[in-house]
Amino acid sequence: MSDITIKITDRNGVLHEILAPTDMAMNIMEVVRSYELAEEGTIGICGGMAMCASCQCYVKSAHELPVISDDEDLMLAEAFYVEDNSRLGCQIQITPALDGLEIELAPES
Repeated sequence: MSDITIKITDRNGVLHEILAPTDMAMNIMEVVRSYELAEEGTIGICGGMAMCASCQCYVKSAHELPVISDDEDLMLAEAFYVEDNSRLGCQIQITPALDGLEIELAPES
């Protein structure tokens, strides 16, 4: 198993340095849920289909991420608290290239 380190600031401003597996096909939203970094029922409401923006996060590090899909772009266009560095956590797969990624969870809509 190959784990990477990700720094996640939760909605209360608390920084968590967590280990995330790269061999389980997980995404950021699923990692946040598994570590219980957001209140139950407030993240991943649509199940990771890019249809609710409850997993919106701000990418704080300079990691190169996959290009935003049309579905993600449309969802962010309708979301609250969107910034230039906003992404949907459900659309960011955990890969070795993301080691050291720093994100902050967007406020709950």
